[in-house]
Amino acid sequence: MKQWYYHSDKIYIVHKKMAISSFTNASGIINMDMVKEGRDSLFNVDHVLKTDSHFMFVETIQDAEIEMVKE
Repeated sequence: MKQWYYHSDKIYIVHKKMAISSFTNASGIINMDMVKEGRDSLFNVDHVLKTDSHFMFVETIQDAEIEMVKE
């Protein structure tokens, strides 16, 4: 079952969470090119969110409009 995450009035499906330390060098600098490669390598992932400890590779849920149909 996928995890959902609500952030800035949008809902995302979390496909993968990885520790920030997985993308840092010995000096503690984050290699954003590696983060982008991680995003691009995952199916349906179109955005990366950062928490205090993790990057979340997520899929944006597009706004839906409900239309009532009369029978």
